[in-house]
Amino acid sequence: MALMEITFTGNQSTITEFILLGFSELPDLHLLFFIFSTIIYITIILGNMLIIVAVVSSSGLHTPMYFFLVNLSFLEILYTSTVVPKMLAGFLRKKEAISLAGCLLQFFIFGSLATSECFLLAIMAYDRYLAICYPLHYTLLMGSKQCVCLVVTAWLTGFVVDGLVVVLMAQLKFCGSNHINHFYCDFMPIVGLACSDPQVAQATTFILSVICLTIPFGLILISYARILMAVLKVPTGASRKKAFSTCSSHLAVVSTFYGTLMVMYIAPSAIHSQLLSKVFALLYTVVTPIFNPVIYTLRNKEVHQALKKLLCNKQQGNSA
Repeated sequence: MALMEITFTGNQSTITEFILLGFSELPDLHLLFFIFSTIIYITIILGNMLIIVAVVSSSGLHTPMYFFLVNLSFLEILYTSTVVPKMLAGFLRKKEAISLAGCLLQFFIFGSLATSECFLLAIMAYDRYLAICYPLHYTLLMGSKQCVCLVVTAWLTGFVVDGLVVVLMAQLKFCGSNHINHFYCDFMPIVGLACSDPQVAQATTFILSVICLTIPFGLILISYARILMAVLKVPTGASRKKAFSTCSSHLAVVSTFYGTLMVMYIAPSAIHSQLLSKVFALLYTVVTPIFNPVIYTLRNKEVHQALKKLLCNKQQGNSA
């Protein structure tokens, strides 16, 4: 186990390293958790990489919908890779050490990507709304410049918002326990260890969480409500069934992702145990990212065809 690193300033000690306790409440299940999480992590990486390769290699998929999907896949590869490797190491070592700077960096990257995903999911819902409700004007409303601007805005918003939170967190002093009862450096477990007053950081984070979660989620609900109204006007058939299937799948992912984030960052008092808090965190760090490749590869014929074509071309190249 790593030793606690402490710097003495005057009569007070300042912590420069934390210990991530992970799922220390369930030591007998660590091996099972490690195997399960490793399989899920590999599936997330490979699944999202397949989506990126399929879209980039197929000119037929060079559309706004798949442009946003590639960004989502790339984001989720980074998103899970920020947290899961450290979590897996914790399962093997039981307690994983991380420096204060490393902890803040992990939170900054993870939080920024999570915030960006909130806005990216809203953009994807808006894109589907335009495609279904305004098909004749879709190419004009969602051109290349508009797509790039929307994606850049989503990415930058995440890093700016969480950058502000991390700046406030960096002002806090840590001089008591250095044990973080979580499997990664999340906001509440970190500020809970602060010796100085964290009210400014907590209030700012709450306000930003409300803005960055409720506004995109509201836009998604409005988009899909209008999509539903438009689809209901279409005669019963294959196109209507396909629209319902795609929308219901996306809404299931969105609801799980936003629901857990809202509980964690807007209403943390609703969770009455640290173990339950970590289970909720697992939902949006490990479980929801795997839905993306499942929905857009296993249930998408266009992606299927692109992957088959890519595989056939590779086999022909090897046989030549």
